[in-house]
Amino acid sequence: MRALVLEEYHKLLYEEVPDPRLAHDEVLLEVKACGICGSDVHGLDGSTGRRIPPLIMGHEASGVIAQVGEAVQGFKPGERVTFDSTVWCGECWHCRRGEVNLCEHRRVLGVSCAEYRCHGAYAEYVSVPSRILYRIPDEVGFSSAAMVEPLSVAMHAVRLARPEIQETAVVIGAGTIGLFVLQCLKASGCASVLVADVDPNKLGRARECGAELALDPAAPAFAEAVLSRTNGRGADMAIEAVGLGAALQSALSSVRKGGRVVLVGNLSPKVDIPLQAVVSRQISLIGSCASQGEYPACLELLASGKLRLDPILSAEAPLAEGAAWFDRLYRRDPRLMKVILKP
Repeated sequence: MRALVLEEYHKLLYEEVPDPRLAHDEVLLEVKACGICGSDVHGLDGSTGRRIPPLIMGHEASGVIAQVGEAVQGFKPGERVTFDSTVWCGECWHCRRGEVNLCEHRRVLGVSCAEYRCHGAYAEYVSVPSRILYRIPDEVGFSSAAMVEPLSVAMHAVRLARPEIQETAVVIGAGTIGLFVLQCLKASGCASVLVADVDPNKLGRARECGAELALDPAAPAFAEAVLSRTNGRGADMAIEAVGLGAALQSALSSVRKGGRVVLVGNLSPKVDIPLQAVVSRQISLIGSCASQGEYPACLELLASGKLRLDPILSAEAPLAEGAAWFDRLYRRDPRLMKVILKP
C-alpha cells in the first residue's frame, strides 16, 4: 500500500510500504480521511519525542472496514467507521473502571516513543482493534467523522469542567480543540462563553463558532468583559487549550473564587503555577487527557448538524500531497486550521 512516512525529522515521503498485519481482534480499515493534528505537526521536528522515525503518523481518521480478524464480533466488511486514537487494553485497573484514557498499557495510533511504535492512518489502510471502533451515522461524511477525535478531546475537557446552565466560561486558545470546546460549552447551556487568543485569525474563527466575545487575553478589554458579565466575580470556569505558562495565567486570572480551570493543552511540559493565588482563592485545577467514552455523543452531535465545522476545516487534499500541507502548517500558514488528507 501507499503511505505518508516520516522517514526522518523534517522528511515526509509518500511511498510503498508493507500492508498492515491483521491480528485476531482487529479490523483492516480502508482509510477515507485522516486529519493533520497539531501533535503530528510538532512531531515533524522531533520536539515532542513521541514521533520517532520511521513512522506512519495519523490518528484522526475514518474509513470503511475492508477485513475483520477471526475473533471480531459485531462488525463486518463494508461498514463506515471511525475509531478512538487511544488503544486501551480493556483489562487493567483503569480500564475496568471505564477510565480507558488512563489505561496502564495505553498506546496511541501514529505514535512512536521509547515504549512502543504504533503506525497510524496516513496510509491507504490501517489495522485497529475492533474495541475502539464506532459506526458513523449516515448523516456524517468521512471528513467530518475524521474530526471526531479532536471533538472528543474537547468534549471530555468540558465534561470535567462540569458546566451548569447559565454559568460563564472562558476558553483560552482558539485552535481546533479550543473551537470545539467553545461549541461544546454552548451546547451544554453556558450563558456566556468568551474566547481568548493572541492570533486575530483564530479569534475571527471563534466568533464564527459562536463566541460571545473573542479578544487577545492581554487586552484590558478582555478582563473588563469577563468581570462585567459576572458581576465582578470572574468566570465560573476556564478551559486552557494551549499549554503554555502565559495561557495558564490567563485562565487562572479569569475565574472567580472557587472556580474551575481545566487544562487540556500541553505544548510545554512544565509551567509555573501561582500557588498562593490558587490556594487562597480555592481554584480547582483539573487535568484532561484524551477522551473517555465521548465518541457516541460526538457522533450524535455531528449528525444533528448543530456543530460548525466550516470555520475549522480549512482544506481537503490527497494524501500524496501531504508533505506540502505539513510544511504549510509547520510554517503556521494563517489561512489554515484543520487539513484533512485523503488516500
